[in-house]
Amino acid sequence: MIFIAEIGLNHNGNHDLAGELIKQAKYSGADIAKFQLGWRDKEGEINNLDENTLLKLKKWSDYYEIELMFSIFHEEALELSKCIDHQRYKIASRTVIDNPELVKKILGEGKETFLSLGMWENEQLPFSEFDNVKYLWCKSEYPSLPWNLKNFPKDFTESGLSGLSDHSMGIEVPLMAIMRGAQVIEKHFTLDKSDTTIRDHALSINPDEFRNLVYLGRNIHKNLSIGI
Repeated sequence: MIFIAEIGLNHNGNHDLAGELIKQAKYSGADIAKFQLGWRDKEGEINNLDENTLLKLKKWSDYYEIELMFSIFHEEALELSKCIDHQRYKIASRTVIDNPELVKKILGEGKETFLSLGMWENEQLPFSEFDNVKYLWCKSEYPSLPWNLKNFPKDFTESGLSGLSDHSMGIEVPLMAIMRGAQVIEKHFTLDKSDTTIRDHALSINPDEFRNLVYLGRNIHKNLSIGI
C-alpha cells in the first residue's frame, strides 16, 4: 500500500508551514508528501515555488524520511522539478485532457507516474503505450459526494487501476477503495480544516484522521492479502 498526503496548496504560500506539513504527513503514516508544481504559481500567487523552495522541501523530506512528489502542470514546472532528486511524478485529471503533449513528455522521463482519471470518459485507458503509468480513479468534484460515485470501481485490479485520488469528505471512500483492491490512496492533507485561505482545507483530512486511515487501510489490505 502507498498512502499519499496531498499537501497541494495547503501550505498557503508559507514555506515554514510546508515543512510542518511534511513532518506531520510522515508522523501520520504517509509514504509520500505531494505538492502541486505549476498550479496558481504566477508572481504573487499562493503557490509560487522556486528552486530554493524546492531544495528546502527536499531537505525536509529527506530529514523526515518521506518521499517528495509533485503534480506537474506545465513544462516549466517539469524542468523545475529536475533540480531535486525524486522518484515519481503525478499528473492531475485536468492535465490529461488539457495538455496531452505534456503528459507524454512527463511519461517520457521514464519515472513511475500516477495519473488521475477524473475527467476521462473513454473506456480505454489513456497513454497505455507507456509502461510507467499508474492509473488513479478520481471524481473531479470538490468535494465529491457519496451519491455521485456511481462509477466507483467494483474491482480496481480488474479495471486496470492502481488506486484512488480522493476528493470526498472523511476516510470512508478510501477505505472502500482498499476493500476493492486499491493499492494507492491519495488524500488531501491539512493541519487545519477550518482554514479558509483556499477551499482545499475544507475537504482535506487532518493528521489524526490520516493516521486512522493508514491504520485501518493497512489492516484491511493485510487481511485481504491473506484471504480473510
